[in-house]
Amino acid sequence: MIRAMYTAASGMNAQQANIDNIAHNLANVNTSGFKKSRVEFEDLVYQQVSAPGTATNATAEAPVGIELGLGAKPVAIARDFASGNLRATNAPYDVAIEGRGFLQVTLPDGQPAFTRSGNLHVNQEGTLVTNEGYLLEPSITIPVNAVSVTISKDGIVSATVAGESAPQQVGSIQLAAFQNPAGLHAMGSNLFTVTTASGDAITGLPGTEGLGTLQQGFLEESNVSIVEEMVNMILGQRAYEANSKVIRTADEMLSQVNNIAR
Repeated sequence: MIRAMYTAASGMNAQQANIDNIAHNLANVNTSGFKKSRVEFEDLVYQQVSAPGTATNATAEAPVGIELGLGAKPVAIARDFASGNLRATNAPYDVAIEGRGFLQVTLPDGQPAFTRSGNLHVNQEGTLVTNEGYLLEPSITIPVNAVSVTISKDGIVSATVAGESAPQQVGSIQLAAFQNPAGLHAMGSNLFTVTTASGDAITGLPGTEGLGTLQQGFLEESNVSIVEEMVNMILGQRAYEANSKVIRTADEMLSQVNNIAR
């Protein structure tokens, strides 16, 4: 009975992590470029009471043994980088990545970071930055007298200035890709940083080397499905309740044993 309590408790802890992750997904259902994640579990160590192949008599062996599992634990939270739907904003500096890749930004300490959120703005110097004010990499500055700005599918940024009819190229947006994007470190603010698990960034122009293309005036929505998360939440809740009932049952059985022993 004591073993059952600890085993069920590990199941409750595992489902708590599952519900926490579902809550995080649902909280970011309207976060541009957000990628949902799922908890992955594995079973814990087994107590081997009897090994398979143990001799049962002089001429026979047991085909199976007795192994009592001791519960479950969460081992990973895997992020799903499937593309989200595109939503039209008509804002000139909003860009959505259609396909593979990340926008590159520079953090205040000079370190690179990567994002799928393309709601860009210009700062007081006319430089393209993220919502947090981080500079796009490579840096792109929009002329102060620009009357219109276009961003092509392949990342070319052009501006038409007052008094001129022909647009001039002011820079190009590059994308970065990773061998294992699930290995990136999520640091919040829609940003990711490189780890040894993700591998180094592979950069290039949109539409080249398997990278996606850009869509000006659009934003990529979160890839969270509310219906899917609600179903997962119900399943997690039921699993949590079932494990709690195991603890209650084991406690009742232990109480009965104690009453008999008196």
